[in-house]
Amino acid sequence: MTGLSIAALITAFISAFVCLAYFGVPLWAWTLYAAAILGVLQSPIWGWMTFGIVALVLNLPILRRYLLTAPIVKAIKALKLFPKISETERAAIEAGDVWIEGELFSGKPDFKHILSEPYPHLTPEQQAFLEGPVEQVCRLATDWEIHQRKDLPPRVWDYLREEKFFGMMIPPEYGGRGFSNTAYSAIMTKLASRSFTHTATVGVTNSLGPAKLLLRYGTEAQKQRYLPKLATGEEMPCFALTEPKAGSDAASIQSEGVVFKGEDGQLYLRLNWQKRYITLGAIATLIGLAIQLKDPDNLLGKGKAVGITCVLVPADTPGVKLGRRHDPMGVPFYNSPIEGRDVIVPAEQIIGGIEQAGQGWKMLMQSLAAGRGISFPATCTGVAKLVSRVTGAYGVVRHQFGLAIGKFEGIEEPLARIGGLTYLMDAARLYTCGAVDKGEQPAVVSAIAKYNFTELSRCIINDGMDILGGAGICRGPRNLLANIYSATPIPITVEGANILTRSMIIFGQGAIRCHPVVFEEITALQTNDLAKFDRAFWRHLGLIVRNGVRAGWLGLTRARFVRAPVKGATARYYQKLAWASATFAILADVAMLGYGGSLKRHEKITGRFADALSWMYLGSATLRRFQAEGERTEDLPFVHWAMQHSFDQIQQAVEGLFENLEIPVAGGWLRTLAAPWWRLNPIGKPPSDALGHQVARLLQTPEARHHLTAGLHVPVDAEQALGRLEQAYELTLQAAPIFQKIKTAVRSGQLLVEQPNELIEAALRAGVITGPESDLACAAERARNDAIQVDSFTLAEYQAIGRQVEELVG
Repeated sequence: MTGLSIAALITAFISAFVCLAYFGVPLWAWTLYAAAILGVLQSPIWGWMTFGIVALVLNLPILRRYLLTAPIVKAIKALKLFPKISETERAAIEAGDVWIEGELFSGKPDFKHILSEPYPHLTPEQQAFLEGPVEQVCRLATDWEIHQRKDLPPRVWDYLREEKFFGMMIPPEYGGRGFSNTAYSAIMTKLASRSFTHTATVGVTNSLGPAKLLLRYGTEAQKQRYLPKLATGEEMPCFALTEPKAGSDAASIQSEGVVFKGEDGQLYLRLNWQKRYITLGAIATLIGLAIQLKDPDNLLGKGKAVGITCVLVPADTPGVKLGRRHDPMGVPFYNSPIEGRDVIVPAEQIIGGIEQAGQGWKMLMQSLAAGRGISFPATCTGVAKLVSRVTGAYGVVRHQFGLAIGKFEGIEEPLARIGGLTYLMDAARLYTCGAVDKGEQPAVVSAIAKYNFTELSRCIINDGMDILGGAGICRGPRNLLANIYSATPIPITVEGANILTRSMIIFGQGAIRCHPVVFEEITALQTNDLAKFDRAFWRHLGLIVRNGVRAGWLGLTRARFVRAPVKGATARYYQKLAWASATFAILADVAMLGYGGSLKRHEKITGRFADALSWMYLGSATLRRFQAEGERTEDLPFVHWAMQHSFDQIQQAVEGLFENLEIPVAGGWLRTLAAPWWRLNPIGKPPSDALGHQVARLLQTPEARHHLTAGLHVPVDAEQALGRLEQAYELTLQAAPIFQKIKTAVRSGQLLVEQPNELIEAALRAGVITGPESDLACAAERARNDAIQVDSFTLAEYQAIGRQVEELVG
């Protein structure tokens, strides 16, 4: 053979290999490929005999299992390549379902599946509740009044009970409203735009609390007894989990219950606990309590150490100590320590009855698997929408150096972040709600949502405070953002602190739960199921080859040849998502293979994997929203900004992985070859200044601003802070052409430069504007001047506020 024909042959072999690997063909296809190579090379008989033996072993499971897989299992166990999973870890990993995050983890996402997932809407009944009772409860008290009282006013508490806000998720047969998660999310979004205290009060009664646990695990007798009263607020619930020595490590709770037989022959629990950070704890009438249950006489038949158990404790039971409050960042929702000393309750108070004793950790993990993705994302989206509404208007109303501040590039930059991230957050909020309403319990997506929404809302409120400047930091009835700014650390801290969620939960659970085969492999190893491990391991090997080749090819071609499920302006983003998914998948396998069971201790590495997975999900949700809403051309700047920002975050996360994966051989290769290529050939870069300008301008435009912030409570009363700003914004826009006439007249010399407050009158005298135009311009100036004022107090007034608070709380 000539040198040219040899080169052509090698090229053909490599091309065939790349094609087979790229599409992930089964083992028999690889066998045919190897046979074709031998045939072309005219292999001698001994070559064919060797090939036949190898092919037989690989393709016959019974031979492969004992000749290849069994020695591999011994090596894996000796090297500890797979982590050991405790029972509490297993409960957390098995809680919930794998949803579209499994597609993103696969390395070859099915975009038809991603786009076919529901994008939900409210029913007429739910919409009527949102526009009626929810609007009304927002009108009943301002955020300033709530903060001054250090509590919701009695009229608000009464209305919440009357309209069954505490029973929104309880089915009608138990006296509740039976709303969907989408409806609950929309309600929380609107409440958050009024006051964080609203969402904290309503949220715990509808999310992680006794009602939710009873609905899923309670006996029928327990449901009939408690749910109707919980729905109307006759019973006020709290759920007590966190303790001084058990915060993020909630499974290590020390509060205990001891089973004993009473003199009447019935079984009872003697409970002792010390809990803290319990929302509604100080005013609760029904406590959901997590304890370690012990049964020294094995009266339940479940051993002496039964395990974590959830118990219902009436707050008036002797030994229960309530009434004190924490002060979380000055936000006046009830958050409290609670204690119990030798509290006696019947064993039937175990949620689900005696049969559910010891199942408390599983209950909590399964409830969090979905709930964590609903309440806080809704609250944070409400905050994002409010900040968008406020800063968009303020950018028009507030003038400096003769211009609206929204026209300055320094203000456009944070405005673009606010607008782009708000669009993305609302997309992911609804997308996640659609999954949960469909019956999914996407544990990893819920963790992604909780972490990212709370972090993004922190970014947005910081930008909003920067734009408002002094108007943001001076508290009083005119202030729109200061109380939200103070409350921002609260959702970041609770239901899984963000540091924990990012570094241990999103990828820590996701690597095992969402990977196509890893959980199956670990389970097979722990149960010594060789046949199951054999199937999973060889499939895993095929996935590594496929994703490695896909990542290389997509990186080399910048994914230009990937078939997108749509055409038009967003098609390119689907190609990049395919590229990101393949790169993520192969890096995840490299990390799991290189670090083995110690990967979960390398939290900086798992945190970067969490970032990449998070932004793939958030980007997918953004594309789903754009498609579901009819691909509105006017939304494209928001979509482009959100997607480009998403890929920039993925770029940074993967760059960090390339630089910091300390793995023999592979780590050096990644740093010396892959990392420089990734930088020279980036999957993403920050949105351009020109795109940011478009987003900032849209945020200050009525139609786009209204669409982006739909679902907020916007007061029509100009005596309220947001209503005042809205009126000034609308009048300023209406008067803009009039002021432009005046500016043109000044520039042309038709009007002499006057003091700003005299220009309107001078323009009227000169005939530049008409009488009605003068009236509108004056009204706009008055409204604008009023809207930018901040609160001030005399010393006596300021001290009176403090005395008023003391009287209310003391």
